[in-house]
Amino acid sequence: MNGRIHSIETFGTVDGPGTRFVIFFQGCPMRCKYCHNPDTWETNGGTEMTSDEILEQYENNKVFYTKGGITVTGGEPLLQIDFLIELFEKAKKKSIHTCIDTSGITYNPNNNIYNEKLDKLMGLTDLVMLDIKHIDPVEHIKLTEQPNDGILAFAKYLDTKDVDIWIRHVVVPGITDDPKFLHGLGLFIGQLKNLKALDVLPYHDMGKVKYEQLGIDYVLKDVEPMSEEGAIMAKKVIIDAIKEVRNNIK
Repeated sequence: MNGRIHSIETFGTVDGPGTRFVIFFQGCPMRCKYCHNPDTWETNGGTEMTSDEILEQYENNKVFYTKGGITVTGGEPLLQIDFLIELFEKAKKKSIHTCIDTSGITYNPNNNIYNEKLDKLMGLTDLVMLDIKHIDPVEHIKLTEQPNDGILAFAKYLDTKDVDIWIRHVVVPGITDDPKFLHGLGLFIGQLKNLKALDVLPYHDMGKVKYEQLGIDYVLKDVEPMSEEGAIMAKKVIIDAIKEVRNNIK
């Protein structure tokens, strides 16, 4: 089986615990306004690779991954679920820590065939890094051109499967930085028993150049980057809401 791979990063340090071998999958149905990898959107792009070819590259540097492992990202890796299952089956035979960085956009609780595959994949997955773009359903569509109901359902699904969850959220001035949205996000993820970490990332505009090269209009060109201080304040709002939920549960 071949997968479509955009690129591989051999020494990732922000894509899960430890030093990671990071595989960028090709293809994504999301059209996030701040996406810094628009060249991963098209499903028929990238380079075809086998799981063995990928793991051979991992083995070449495995001494560096003793406290890390493999992270698949994208694009959206769950678009290629059959290939991902094969890759992770072989990785687990080598006792490699496996992590999926995903938007959760492919999840549909009513798609039984896909969800049987997803159940199998979760049995091979140590960590899911779930990127929740926006907690508000209307604002989510404005930001990504996709609804978020399946994404939030996916977060709850992960919790039922006892898979460790690491939430990521990008704070964009004027879009996701409203305290009511941040508080709402905290109230939601505070319900997740397997929440292990929260990354609140400040929006940056370093992808502008890539958009220009690809001839794509960068719609956030007039939005200033979020400061580190602003991201820290946003994270506090989310954490306070998480505590609020968990105190009420007690």
